Amino acid sequence: MHSVDIITMGCSKNLVDSEQLMRQFKKFGYKIYHNPERTHGDVAVVNTCGFIGDAKEESVNMILELCDAKERGELKKVFVMGCLSERYLNELVEEVPQVDKFYGKFNWKDLLSDLCGDYDESLRNRRVLTTPKHYAYLKISEGCDRKCAYCAIPIITGSHKSRPMEEILDEVRELVAEGVSEFQVIAQELTYYGIDLYKEQRLPRLIEEMARIPGVRWIRLHYAYPTHFPKDLLRVMREYPNVCNYLDIALQHIADPVLQRMQRHITKAETLALLQEMRREVPGICIRTTLMVGFPGETEEDFNELLDFVREVRFDRMGAFAYSEEEGTYAALNYEDDVPEEVKQARLDKLMSVQERISAELCAAKVGQRFTVVIDRQEGDYYIGRTEADSPEVDCEVLVPVSEQSLQTGAFYTAEITGADEFDLYATIVD
Repeated sequence: MHSVDIITMGCSKNLVDSEQLMRQFKKFGYKIYHNPERTHGDVAVVNTCGFIGDAKEESVNMILELCDAKERGELKKVFVMGCLSERYLNELVEEVPQVDKFYGKFNWKDLLSDLCGDYDESLRNRRVLTTPKHYAYLKISEGCDRKCAYCAIPIITGSHKSRPMEEILDEVRELVAEGVSEFQVIAQELTYYGIDLYKEQRLPRLIEEMARIPGVRWIRLHYAYPTHFPKDLLRVMREYPNVCNYLDIALQHIADPVLQRMQRHITKAETLALLQEMRREVPGICIRTTLMVGFPGETEEDFNELLDFVREVRFDRMGAFAYSEEEGTYAALNYEDDVPEEVKQARLDKLMSVQERISAELCAAKVGQRFTVVIDRQEGDYYIGRTEADSPEVDCEVLVPVSEQSLQTGAFYTAEITGADEFDLYATIVD
């Protein structure tokens, strides 16, 4: 039996591609390892990320590390796929000849033909889950039509392409039959879903149909866009208890001059109105956002406005990053990257420090309250779980002492919060 090590870099959308590839390899009798601590001697496949500078560097380093293992005789073949090789195929072929073959974001099926046999279309939406068996990522579209000034994703993945709704719902039913009860719905841009296929935004209807499928316990939404947000989604979230009161919506900035240069097609006033409507229509909604500092032309006044915005809105969850110029984007072609790196880093540190204090206060306010918690795993002396306001990998975790009682992974419990720090909660099970 041959073995294949599959290493996934970057986002959960890449992870879904890796899981589909793993299912195909499984059909051909390969023993599969995902993100292994050591190589297993036969084939290694790196599914790369090409989004921003740090992610690209991490992918390149992984490729070089595996090539070194190949030269030492620890691997027979190294293959590369994903966003980085989609964008920089010619350069990579020239600079890293030790790689046996490069594939892009969408032609990875050719890897199977080159190694073991034809891609099996009947397994197109089947996967080997790398997540705990009770949750899965559900990718509903590829690409993006938004073309924000800083973003290379449309260059890499092309225009937005929605998956047919019935195909998605069939996949949900199949995953439920395999024991999945929690779904992280993902796309580069969720709210555009359906426009290309149905000439209208179909995200609210899709989520409503998902919520009606027996066995679906939690649905959580990632990567929405604020412009032309489908307001009916708030009704669905409010009316269906298994649609988590959670939304990941990347806002990037709040100062109008920066939003305009970013080509976000929304204003500060419109953003604030949307956030107010979300909290009014879905009481208790957990809003996660991503913000950017150091975009070309960002002044100290713009940055202070961003700080005030974060202090005022008090996001439940927030990530941030410094602007990284990406070749081929509108910003790279038309703006000077004029904010010094040390200023970008100082602004990023200050912004995250503000959010850390907010997060600590919000977590502390939960002490004494009760929440439904799903248990993901056991680590040392604690079971690690999450509330509906917590997405895997990126949000808070709930720690329950193992000494209290025996808990089942994937099961849902009522927990009372007994303590908190900046990003995690401590709890005891009450039911």
